[in-house]
Amino acid sequence: MATRLQEFTDHLKTYQFQLKHITVLLAAILLFQIVVSYLHKASLDKFLVNTQEWYQQDSAERLANLTTTSLELLLETRALERTMEEREIRKLVQGLDIILSQQILSQNVKEICILVRIDTAIVAIDDGRVIYGYMFEDLHRLPPPSARHTEAIAMYRQIAAQMRNKEQIRTLVEGKQTFHVFVPFVPRGEFVGALYMRTAPDFSFITREITTSYDQTAVTFSALILFGLLAMFYISSYTLGARNDAQRLLFEREKEHLSEQINHEKEMLFTKRIYHTHHKAEKIMGFIKEDLRVLGTNNIEEIKTRVMTYSNFIARVIYDMKWYDPPVHTYRGPLFRSDLNQLLRFLVLNVFQRVSGTLGGARFVLELDERLPVVPVNEFVAWEAFEPIIQNSLEHAGVREITVTIRSAFDPATGDIVIRISDNGAGLGANLLERNRRGVKKVFQESASTKTVSNQHSGYGCYLAHEIATQRCGWQLDASNPPEGGACFTFTIPSQP
Repeated sequence: MATRLQEFTDHLKTYQFQLKHITVLLAAILLFQIVVSYLHKASLDKFLVNTQEWYQQDSAERLANLTTTSLELLLETRALERTMEEREIRKLVQGLDIILSQQILSQNVKEICILVRIDTAIVAIDDGRVIYGYMFEDLHRLPPPSARHTEAIAMYRQIAAQMRNKEQIRTLVEGKQTFHVFVPFVPRGEFVGALYMRTAPDFSFITREITTSYDQTAVTFSALILFGLLAMFYISSYTLGARNDAQRLLFEREKEHLSEQINHEKEMLFTKRIYHTHHKAEKIMGFIKEDLRVLGTNNIEEIKTRVMTYSNFIARVIYDMKWYDPPVHTYRGPLFRSDLNQLLRFLVLNVFQRVSGTLGGARFVLELDERLPVVPVNEFVAWEAFEPIIQNSLEHAGVREITVTIRSAFDPATGDIVIRISDNGAGLGANLLERNRRGVKKVFQESASTKTVSNQHSGYGCYLAHEIATQRCGWQLDASNPPEGGACFTFTIPSQP
């Protein structure tokens, strides 16, 4: 469990949250809160409107039904008496007027009447005396009502037959606030007509109160979220600022450390290069002394040319001792025009063959393409790149009769030059051909030696040759074991613009 928690923590550490990420997160949360509040408000408004419409209609129908029931009960109670005195009649009429007028007193009821059919006409009655005369005195010529009910009569005319058949309450809605309610009027169990009531119930104050309460709650909730997010934003900003300051200090410290390490590596490389080339300079000085001892009138021009080349190489070695990172124009540029074929012949004839006797009599095979163009590289820098590779072929072969083959080729189509230095030895070990993370094979890495018996000063020849060829000359250097055996080092010199 602890291991999984540690892995999860390490995984989270790989994500670097910056201030802009926190800002986007807070903005997204606020936007979501606003959208949710708007959708909730719209949903609540729709619910309240639907509920209000249903309740308004139900309230209007209940009021009209209650009024109709009251009138029917009053008429049925008085009808049980066979004869009524004038005083009783006045009470009945007064009761009918009270029931009708009492509804008008309500602020929601705008119109009320009883609709009856006389012959083929529909008549509206809104007076208690007229109702009594129609019900008990069988009056067919009724006085006009106290208010005009033309609209009610027109609507009832359309639904009269349906109401007589079904005797159900019918409600016609005008707009969203006005309800025309028709309740079957059935005194003594006989369908007479309908009680009409026009109401406009207003419950908007309830909706306003609920909406206002919700708005206050939403504003309070949003304010709390906003202040919480602002607090989180402040804390996160402060934390990220402190982390950025710590990272900046760490980066500065790492920069100083890397700068010191790079300078140290350059100095170490410079020291190793000087150590590796000083014995070559001693060998070349020996050649110069030997040539001076055999100097004569018949060989003065040959020795002069050879000694001059030796001296230039020694001068280059001394020049390299001045600094470990010389300017780029000192080893390549348009001022240099080196013939690599001529350089390779000189190295074989005047350097390696002069000491090949100590190596068991090595044999050299030169297969040089005479089409090679000159290259803009100092020939003595190229000497320092080729010489360790040829020396490595002589020392690592592990056979008595060593044959070193040097081939040069020029591709006119691409303008590239390829120089291969191969031998007939045992080849390179498989481990030396493995690449590191930078793609460099191990044979070209520091302290990697091709000798079977290593010592503390081995492993720098191929390393220095690779550094000089790739870093200074801008070439490519690769190593492989060809199918015919031995080891092969390939220099690829790209065409110059």
